[in-house]
Amino acid sequence: MSSAQPQRTARSAATSTRSSVSSGNLRSIERASVDAQDEGFDLIALGRRVRHLRKQAGMTLDALAEALGTAPSQLSLLENGRREPKLSQLQQLAKALEVSFDDLFGAEPPSKRAALEIELEKAQRGPLYAALNLPAVRISNRLPMDVLESLVSLQRELRRRLEEQAATPEEARRANTELREEMRAKNNYYPEIEAAAQELLDAVDHREGPLSHHVAADIAAHLGFSLRFVKNLPESTRSVTDQKNRIIYLTQGTSRQWDARSVLLQALGHQVLGHTEPEDYSEFLRQRVYTNYFAASLLMPQATTVRFLKESKARKEIAIEDLRDAFAVSYESAAHRFTNLATEHLGITCHFQKVHESGILHKAYENDGVNFPADHSGAIEGQTICRQWTSRQVFEVDDKFRSFYQYTDTTVGTFWCTARTEAHSSGLYSLSIGVPFEHVKWFRGSDTTSRSSSRCPDDPTCCRQPPAALAARWEGQAWPAARANSHLLAAMPQGAFPGVDTTEVYEFLERHSRQD
Repeated sequence: MSSAQPQRTARSAATSTRSSVSSGNLRSIERASVDAQDEGFDLIALGRRVRHLRKQAGMTLDALAEALGTAPSQLSLLENGRREPKLSQLQQLAKALEVSFDDLFGAEPPSKRAALEIELEKAQRGPLYAALNLPAVRISNRLPMDVLESLVSLQRELRRRLEEQAATPEEARRANTELREEMRAKNNYYPEIEAAAQELLDAVDHREGPLSHHVAADIAAHLGFSLRFVKNLPESTRSVTDQKNRIIYLTQGTSRQWDARSVLLQALGHQVLGHTEPEDYSEFLRQRVYTNYFAASLLMPQATTVRFLKESKARKEIAIEDLRDAFAVSYESAAHRFTNLATEHLGITCHFQKVHESGILHKAYENDGVNFPADHSGAIEGQTICRQWTSRQVFEVDDKFRSFYQYTDTTVGTFWCTARTEAHSSGLYSLSIGVPFEHVKWFRGSDTTSRSSSRCPDDPTCCRQPPAALAARWEGQAWPAARANSHLLAAMPQGAFPGVDTTEVYEFLERHSRQD
């Protein structure tokens, strides 16, 4: 289309020809012409409908083109949805085919085959098909109906699978909720994973004490994997496993503060637990939880950890920091491991929280009835924790070296919690373990005098609403500029492994396979 002599398309011409058409036809033209701007649907549908009406009238492409005063090639472009008709041409089409404008712009495709052709054409012109780098299928009468149906079905299934993998925040919250319910039902204890870990520990003859890097490497060797430490690991990954050559790549870079033992054992966990490429975000999340559990079962073996905890319970000195120090793991890992074993082996129900300094809950688990704030779907991630809870109060404590202890009276009972804070690149976080009052006697810090009272989440006046006097003074006078949490609004990254750049991973493996 030349910029010097722009064509009068259906939309632009509709206004200038109001006086030359009836009001009924004008409404049809205007409605259709506005829709015709969406080439992803309406131009294709219009073209297929014109072709159907032409054949229904018994006209060849050449005959209709002659009636319209245009070349057959131009009419072919229109029928294939690749040319937007002028208003005058729409009028000529309706007259030549002896149909109304409503017939040209009907809401439904004229036949089942036409509907399938339109859907396939749209799919082949879309970004999904383009990303596959496949040749386009020529859609014509010669394309068998069963082939057409098969191609459309394949496109639908591919789109469905990709949409499942591209989890929205709502889907991610639902997946977290379902997994947390499963963990609660099992008291966060998975005997089959414990057994798999113990089998490996027996195979490398590890009996007591922290799991060294050397023993972790022995476990990898026992499973047939060699290890490579590299500096150029893809930024979106913690490890990369070359399953073809049985090599696990790790990094020693100073910018990543992960425990190399834990990262290695998690990578091995996928192999031992028989994981396949996750089909959706829910499966991805479940696999991550299971491999984390597997790694913890190796770093803190069930038999020795339970013995350690039972001895501490007998002394009424259970302390998460002691578990951390005994097995040379992080405080968060020790807290998670405590939740795995406390109910099953000690008869203690409990809850865990990881809370950002802003008060936002990032991770949590409970089987002791504590009342976490939740949205309508039951999701708790992203909710704000009460200011009176230990996980919030610990941020105000000056002594960060030792754990902080506090009793909190809530609407569902009194809970005792122990908490610490740890710095992260995204800010300061509190990590806390809590138990109902009936179990507090087994823990160090049960003699604390720190106590608070919380009516959250049932009563918003507890801390979610400002005090009445303060609100009376400032309500309507403050306009804060909120910090947008864009990650809460965006869809989860696409792919079987969300957030991982697959091309980068493949290029990494290609480089290193040539070196090895």
